[in-house]
Amino acid sequence: MIRVAVIGAAGYIGGELLRLLIGHPEIEVVGAVSSRFPGKRVDGVHPNLRSATDMVFCSAEQLGESDAVFLSLPHRSAMTQIERWRRQSKIVLDLTGDFRLSDGATFRRYYGADHAAPHLLDEFVPGLPELHRDRLRTADLISVPGCMATAGVLALYPLVAHGLIDLERGAQFDARTGSSGSGATAGQANLHAERSGSMRVFAPTGHRHEAEIARHLGLPVAMTATGVEAVRGVQTICHATLRPGVDEQAVRRAFRTQYTGEPFVRVVAHQRGTFRYPDPKILLGSNYCDVGYALDERSGRLTTMAALDNLVKGGAGNALQCLNIHMGRPEALGLTFPGLHPL
Repeated sequence: MIRVAVIGAAGYIGGELLRLLIGHPEIEVVGAVSSRFPGKRVDGVHPNLRSATDMVFCSAEQLGESDAVFLSLPHRSAMTQIERWRRQSKIVLDLTGDFRLSDGATFRRYYGADHAAPHLLDEFVPGLPELHRDRLRTADLISVPGCMATAGVLALYPLVAHGLIDLERGAQFDARTGSSGSGATAGQANLHAERSGSMRVFAPTGHRHEAEIARHLGLPVAMTATGVEAVRGVQTICHATLRPGVDEQAVRRAFRTQYTGEPFVRVVAHQRGTFRYPDPKILLGSNYCDVGYALDERSGRLTTMAALDNLVKGGAGNALQCLNIHMGRPEALGLTFPGLHPL
């Protein structure tokens, strides 16, 4: 059994980690750390786990050693605690934004603070199995990407990898996210009275996930982020320019070639049907990312799309997928829930 602990277990991502880890046949959860609820039952905060576990939250001081630790903390917290968790666990999987970027200057620009552990930025391997699977097999420090970044990267990566788009012209991303992306302690803007019925552009420019997308794809990126009424789910729409002579057949071949054999990426680009393009509604609770595309051959304008559950493939599920890879377990172990329809 793999002994794991979740730090920040009372949040939405922490709860999703516990749901997946408790149901994993080869994992034992040895600690659920919460600074707010030590001594309280886990299912009092995460009611979906009733009868699934009798665990109680513990403090960080009560936690012993483990094989792997998941950091589900507020941004800019993991970098100040990282040495502590490295001492207590061989493998650290960080779900904050602290180690997602490659240099301190870019971190300062997007997070508004100096990095507390810049010497470790190069040591963290990005938790994107579709791009870094071989590195994840030996990585003891793993940084799980942001939800919109994961969707954005997976939507465009096949075309970058196959040299089909004009890199100099970059890409423009329009991302939509549900309210759970703001976390369990979100402020007044996420009250039901304020959010219900709203489509709020909360980051017209400069969202931190655009820096992650640019890092992984190697091209200039502009991104707009909008909060929609859904609780879960992310959808990204990307616009890019194809190189001269690239047609729809080449685009289709790039997607199929890149993602054939990938356990959690599905190419969805049908001619008809209610869900003929990626839609997060049918992915809730699952670790799948659906990607699709549409092409205007006359203008060379390409639109790619991706959808996922921000708490699963956009967070906890992706982290567990990385741990499975690192520990030599089947990659899909504990992650095969297909989502619900209708919902």
